[in-house]
Amino acid sequence: MNKESAAVTREPLAPTGHFSFSSLFVTTEYGAHSVRHAAERWLADHVPQAVPGGGADTDAASLLVAELATNAALHGRVPGRDARLDLTLDAASLLIEVTDARGDRLPGRPPVADADGESGRGLLLVEALADGWGIRPHHPAGKTVWATLAL
Repeated sequence: MNKESAAVTREPLAPTGHFSFSSLFVTTEYGAHSVRHAAERWLADHVPQAVPGGGADTDAASLLVAELATNAALHGRVPGRDARLDLTLDAASLLIEVTDARGDRLPGRPPVADADGESGRGLLLVEALADGWGIRPHHPAGKTVWATLAL
């Protein structure tokens, strides 16, 4: 995942009603923020096309993208390596995948956050909003954290 291979895909995947979005982002606060806004614009354009009636609320999707991208920037950073956000949308669901270069730092079951702490609630949010989420290794090094959301 380097800048030379950066590409944003905004085309439907064959005539199946599936749409995809893919973008590399720098593992910084700014990079996570930028990719979240790009994803929000893409969702606003594509959810009405993929979901019958077009009435799906994309707020939960935006929060999931923001949390997974921020986690990649905070915990998946490897100098000189970007992370990647992939979205796959069909009539029933959205798959959100964030791949980073730190396969040695896997998120676990969300711990109970300190009541006065300013962090530590991100995966609790993911668990509460997503219909499913998990982690898988990314070859040759790294991990992909994914979440699904019914629309």
